[in-house]
Amino acid sequence: MVQINGFGFSFQALAPVLFKDDDPAGAKALRDSPVAPAKRSNSAKAKASTKVTADHMPVHSFATLMEDLATVVANRIQPIDTELDSFVMITKPTPLQQRAFDLLRVSPSLGYM
Repeated sequence: MVQINGFGFSFQALAPVLFKDDDPAGAKALRDSPVAPAKRSNSAKAKASTKVTADHMPVHSFATLMEDLATVVANRIQPIDTELDSFVMITKPTPLQQRAFDLLRVSPSLGYM
């Protein structure tokens, strides 16, 4: 379990969009014995060789996924007419960003709306 800004999550939740093996059971089935070196599942090998997920999105390392997610921002907009209230507009996530948010079961507008 990893904690970032008070939010806890498991890397396994993000495995479908990361180079991390997303099929531990498949990888375990490929091992000859519990003491044999770990092997990667066929789906993990496919992600590593094609650099694309099963749903045709680019595969990320954790660091590059965090860089990508960091582009989702909350902008406070103040209309020219100062009698109107300011408001917050969240940038629309890309399909990959939305997939990551869905895997984490969070909304990109968390804390704003």
